Amino acid sequence: MRRHARKKNVILAVLLIAGGLYFINHSNFLISGWTKSHQPTPNKLIWEAERLVSKESWVERGDYLPLNVSYELLAGAPSTQPRFLSVGLSSVKRKKGSYLIPTLQSLFSQSSPEERSSMVVVVLLADFDVSWRVATVREIKTAFALELEQGHLVVLHVPEEWYPPLTGLKRNYNDAPDRVSFRSKQNLDYSFLIHYSTGLGQYYLQLEDDISSAKNFLSTIKRHVEEQEAKKTTWAMLEFSSLGFIGKLYRSAHLPLLARFLFLFYQEMPCDWLMSHFRELLTQSKPILLKPSLFQHMGTFSSFQGIYNKLKDKDFEEGLYSNPPAEVYSNMSTYQKHFPKLAWDAGEGFFWGRSPEKGNYLTVVFRDPTVVTEIFVETGSGGKDLLESASVEIGHNVVTIEKDKKSCKEFQSVGTMENGRFGMQEVDKKYGSESSCLRIQVTAGQKDWVIIRKIRIATKPRTPPHQAQV
Repeated sequence: MRRHARKKNVILAVLLIAGGLYFINHSNFLISGWTKSHQPTPNKLIWEAERLVSKESWVERGDYLPLNVSYELLAGAPSTQPRFLSVGLSSVKRKKGSYLIPTLQSLFSQSSPEERSSMVVVVLLADFDVSWRVATVREIKTAFALELEQGHLVVLHVPEEWYPPLTGLKRNYNDAPDRVSFRSKQNLDYSFLIHYSTGLGQYYLQLEDDISSAKNFLSTIKRHVEEQEAKKTTWAMLEFSSLGFIGKLYRSAHLPLLARFLFLFYQEMPCDWLMSHFRELLTQSKPILLKPSLFQHMGTFSSFQGIYNKLKDKDFEEGLYSNPPAEVYSNMSTYQKHFPKLAWDAGEGFFWGRSPEKGNYLTVVFRDPTVVTEIFVETGSGGKDLLESASVEIGHNVVTIEKDKKSCKEFQSVGTMENGRFGMQEVDKKYGSESSCLRIQVTAGQKDWVIIRKIRIATKPRTPPHQAQV
């Protein structure tokens, strides 16, 4: 028994020695395996890891999904210096009427020389009809030679071969095939237009080719942008018209995303629906619609089959008045909720007061002193409730006259109401200094009630104070 046990121990020892030799013999494989796991990561993996931890977003890095497209420059050339605003509009051949030239005339004529120098208009001639494009370019060169020369206007085209399929598309919402093809191509037109406009300005404004513009629309847009930025809230799109894809303002940094978004989903739904989804994806949950509207639809016939189109923006005011922030006070008796401030604010609201007496007033107190250039006051409705006798005055030096009420210490008259209206231009040429108040003073009592529909002013942009030299 003892001899048998000793034999077992010898066999076990031999097996252990053999196993140890096998382990040592194959240790190079194990060592190499561990070493391999610590070898440097390929560059691609390092780049992907850096993207995940980088403080700079992939949008800022420019790592966009490729959008392959080639442009034909038909007229003009953009300046190498970025402007404040790039304005994009796409145009196709219409069966009835043409509004492109009047639209461009309105954009430039309603802008001051300083505003034009801060803007570039990009026109995409998106029709595949060569003869139409040639004729349209000739017309543009004749009407806008100076704008083309100064880099304020660029005209381009994208050849048909760069477009994805435009027929046999998904018929979402049970639209007819020709309607689906039309709106899908329109999405692609806008995608290419927006892609080209990236970097041309700090902000991008989308328009259509059949609109009229309000006076000094660019200065008003700039003021609203500054107000939005001061709020430090998230915004992706500001709307300066309630209609379609008209008057939509985007940050230039978002244009590459918007161009690719429209391209990816071009056959799904109309462009104005897509842009609402885009806004929500960029965490702006509700529209920011600013009034009064700066652009009005003027086309009578649609670019789709020449269909009659009577869409109008009820909040558009052609002679644009840039009412600054202000408080409004009145000692006239107010009817229901038609408060004095409604005559000052943009929109359909109005002030409605009971029979005014001599000495009654409505005073607008500006938040900041302002150089007033134009004044417009409109009263009444359907020829009734007109303010029959009143003077219009501008004031200086804000004072508190009663608890929670302000006015100005001194006023000077600039004119009187006639037939319930008052209008004056070039106010600054006669009254050049800054004003702090605008007052409508009743000069004779009347039995009829009064409706003050609109009080509008235009102002000179404030010159920022010079920074002290260090």
